[in-house]
Amino acid sequence: MINIILFGPPGSGKGTQAENLIEKFNLKQISTGDLFRYNIKNETELGKAAKSFIDKGELVPDKITIDMLIEEVKKPTDSSGFIFDGFPRTVAQTEVLEKIVKDVLNAPINICLALVVDDEILVQRLLKRGKTSGRTDDSNEEIIRNRIKEYYTKTAEVAELYKQQGKYVEVNGVGEISEISEKLFNEVKKIS
Repeated sequence: MINIILFGPPGSGKGTQAENLIEKFNLKQISTGDLFRYNIKNETELGKAAKSFIDKGELVPDKITIDMLIEEVKKPTDSSGFIFDGFPRTVAQTEVLEKIVKDVLNAPINICLALVVDDEILVQRLLKRGKTSGRTDDSNEEIIRNRIKEYYTKTAEVAELYKQQGKYVEVNGVGEISEISEKLFNEVKKIS
C-alpha cells in the first residue's frame, strides 16, 4: 500500500496532480477541500462549522477536519493506497493521521510530496479560478493572501517533521502539467 501526502499552498495544482497520481498508481484521494465542500453543500453540522472558518480564509480546526477524514478512510476501497490532499497541515494533525493510517489501514505514510509555486503565481491562479468556480474564497485577493500565509505558518512544522523522517520531497509546481506529473511519478516509484 502506498500512502502519499500531497502538499502545497492553495492554487499549487494539488487537485490536478492528485488526479494524475490516482490514475497512474490506483490510489484513492482524500481531499479535505472536497470533504469540506461536500459537507458544506449538504449542510451537515460539520459543513456548517467548516464554512464559518473557510469564509474568513482561516484553516478549519482539527476536530472538524479529523472527524470528516476518519469517516472517509473507513470507507471500503480497492485502491492501492491513498493520497491525502490538504491534510495534515499541523503537527497535531500529522500525529492523528499517522495513527489513523496505522490503525485503520495497517500501513505507514510513505512520502510527503510538496508542490512549490511562487506566491504571486498562486494569487493569479486562484483569482482566475475564482472567476469560473464560483468559490468565494478564490474571489478576494486579501482572503487568498491570508490563506497562503496561513498555509505557510501552519505547515512549516509538518514539512520539517517529514524532512527529519526523510519522507519530504519538493517538486516545482510551475510548468507543463505532464512534466510536473512525471517528476511526482518518479518520486513515488522510488518508494514503491
